[in-house]
Amino acid sequence: MDSNLIQTILIYALPVIFAITVHEAAHGYVARHFGDNTAEVMGRVTLNPMKHIDPIGTILMPLMLYFATSGAFLFGYAKPVPVNFGRLHHPKRDMIWVALAGPMSNFIQALLWTLVWASLKLLDIDEEFFREMAEAGIRVNLVMCALNLFPLPPLDGGRVLAGLLPNGPAQNFLARIEPFGFFIVMGLIIARILDTFWMRPLMTLGYDFINLLLSPLR
Repeated sequence: MDSNLIQTILIYALPVIFAITVHEAAHGYVARHFGDNTAEVMGRVTLNPMKHIDPIGTILMPLMLYFATSGAFLFGYAKPVPVNFGRLHHPKRDMIWVALAGPMSNFIQALLWTLVWASLKLLDIDEEFFREMAEAGIRVNLVMCALNLFPLPPLDGGRVLAGLLPNGPAQNFLARIEPFGFFIVMGLIIARILDTFWMRPLMTLGYDFINLLLSPLR
């Protein structure tokens, strides 16, 4: 393992752990608020990262992809928090809030990492490692926010779409494609379609907003 890879892992480790932990816990907290305590009973309404990390999806897959593509392509996932939508007070409406909780937690984290970056600059702390960690925190959370908002189940955006659509053919279509959703998303990522037409535009909006916040410091 070369020194550059070790440094990259050290820079990204904390932002990634925070990003996936808060994302998954947010789903559980909001589901509990709206009446479903499934995640709480299973011990998943927690900020303990060990409850959310998937050994394959969170650790092994990103490392393998890093080596296989020389860092050009990375993808991973955490253990999804279980939600029984039928136990929510108003299933269709509350499903939207439960689904949005994850991506919105990532956007908030991106803003918090922006504050870290700005604080380093204001305090004139010229420490490259912490600056790069703050930038990694912004990038990781904007990626997670944009990816999870893609309107295809089982991603959070697919849950939002299901909650917004009226009952009928469209709902049935989403239910039928959900078992294949992960593979469809992977195919769109590999083909660079998701990156070009969804991820980049949303991330550009996120970075534009962050740059607007940072403009007084420039």
